[in-house]
Amino acid sequence: MQQLAPVKKIREILQGCRRIAVVGLSPKPARPSHQVALYLLRAGYDVIPVNPGFAQILGQTCYPDLLAIPGSIDMVNIFRRSEEVLPVVQAAIAKKVKVIWMQQGIVNEEAAELAEKQGIAVIMDRCLKVDHQNLLIPESGKADRAER
Repeated sequence: MQQLAPVKKIREILQGCRRIAVVGLSPKPARPSHQVALYLLRAGYDVIPVNPGFAQILGQTCYPDLLAIPGSIDMVNIFRRSEEVLPVVQAAIAKKVKVIWMQQGIVNEEAAELAEKQGIAVIMDRCLKVDHQNLLIPESGKADRAER
């Protein structure tokens, strides 16, 4: 059964992870994956697109899968159907990532349990962009943004 991650844990993850692979990143601006990745880039994160159909997305080199990415990855942000998550998590384990984040609407208990047994933090069914806005942007920044 899925439990909500404590706010403190999410805040620590957002502050500690700087290099984020976005699996299922779409080049289409209207898609949630594109909007979240663009937000993360603007917030100063190193965003690595993962989509086998493209060479670049958002001006960043795009990789066909996690194992093709050179170097380490702090977080894998997943935009895939729940039933397609397990192979992504298995690749994330092989890459020794610190965090697996399944976007809002994505839940895979089997994959989460597998990752957690390897010491990887797992967040499911939450929007990375929304949590960043709510937990890391000071109240004054939220008010400024709302006025625009």
